[in-house]
Amino acid sequence: MAREKKMRRSTGRRSPLATAALIGIGLLITGGGYAAASAAVASTAETSQTQTALTAEDGEKLFQANCATCHGMDLQGTDDGPSLVGVGELAVEFQVATGRMPLQAQGPQAPQKPVQFTEEQIQALAAYVHSVAPGPSYPDEHILDGEGDVSRGAELFRINCAMCHNVAAAGGALTEGKWAPDIQDTSGLHIYAAMVTGPQNMPVFNDMNLTPEDKRDIISALLYQQQMEAPGGFNLGSLGPVSEGLFAWIFGIGALVAITVWITAKSN
Repeated sequence: MAREKKMRRSTGRRSPLATAALIGIGLLITGGGYAAASAAVASTAETSQTQTALTAEDGEKLFQANCATCHGMDLQGTDDGPSLVGVGELAVEFQVATGRMPLQAQGPQAPQKPVQFTEEQIQALAAYVHSVAPGPSYPDEHILDGEGDVSRGAELFRINCAMCHNVAAAGGALTEGKWAPDIQDTSGLHIYAAMVTGPQNMPVFNDMNLTPEDKRDIISALLYQQQMEAPGGFNLGSLGPVSEGLFAWIFGIGALVAITVWITAKSN
């Protein structure tokens, strides 16, 4: 027995469980170190980007690389794009954050498309334009809080906006290939920006047309409508008799025809 024990020690073999445990501990230590290092690098890069991207100087570089071709290096506009003098940071944030700008091709209207810049870059662009061509700026927080008079806001929306955007804010067609966009999912900030800056074919609603409280009530009504479920089931685009009539024609009359065919077949 003593000889067998001595031979086991001389071979230097370890238990398979001990080997597996050592491998597992090594993997845990390596993975944890790598994760910590990656998090530190990402945090440093994000902090550095935030600190530099929110400056007007960086916004100027972004503008020169992406916007100056159409709007001019001095923001005075060209044959391909309007002047930006007086538009302010609010209009820039609206156009870029909704993907309307940079424009891909000339057309009757700039469509919404995927946003091409980060939030920090958008703020930098807006800050640069505002520093050179000041104009409308961001509203007070209470304008966007959604706590205004909803019923009054809905009435104001029907009077001033529904003829283009539809009473359910589902949008609609205009003339010459233009359209009023669907605003059923639009943020309070962008609703306010559209009223103040008048993008595309929309008129500008200054404080003499709609007071800040009027705008707050309209925004509150639209935000309330976004959160409200359709009481009748499918809203069918909230287009009223157009979609409802089409639904009735296809499925209602189709069902009647199918029943008639079935009764005829049974009688024969």
